[in-house]
Amino acid sequence: AVVSTQSTGEPVVAGLDPKTDEPFIASTDLIGCPMVTNDFVVSGTCLEQLYGMCETLYKPDMAPDELFECISQALLNAQDRDAYSGWGGVVYIIEPNKITKRTLKARMD
Repeated sequence: AVVSTQSTGEPVVAGLDPKTDEPFIASTDLIGCPMVTNDFVVSGTCLEQLYGMCETLYKPDMAPDELFECISQALLNAQDRDAYSGWGGVVYIIEPNKITKRTLKARMD
């Protein structure tokens, strides 16, 4: 799972291995130090809140709909706890045969 709030210049890479369909997720900090993991990466203005929510909600081998719900709840709840974040987000679920894009709406203050 990749969860990111407002752009901070920290790149996030997500996709599927073309031969095995295994997920690949990684991020880098501003000087290019990579973080490659097999569960989730977070990026954005409310990192601490996102880490807490992802550590609580994420579990391995979730179905696409379950993963969407996990990402959505993590993103929206983290944004609610950070004054600088908001306005919702966009969630992409990448599967071997399709990419699903859904837009989340949140507070706009």
